[in-house]
Amino acid sequence: MSNFISKQKALETIQIDILDPKVKKLLQNLADLKLITIRRKTKSKEFESILENFRSKNNNYISDSEIIEEIEQTRSKRIEK
Repeated sequence: MSNFISKQKALETIQIDILDPKVKKLLQNLADLKLITIRRKTKSKEFESILENFRSKNNNYISDSEIIEEIEQTRSKRIEK
């Protein structure tokens, strides 16, 4: 069993930003050769990432209560018309 463990290689996960579409084909070729695996982000994970990035850049974070207040004001304006 120790022989099996010594042959195992540590897996490393990295995130790559693809700047040139040709690289995508190269990565797919490596995956076809079973040298790497490609996992795509789910839509919800992608959205969370965008939201987290946006919030980190915005110092004027709006609280839930402020959002609710704004919604209520907008609704009352619509009703008045």
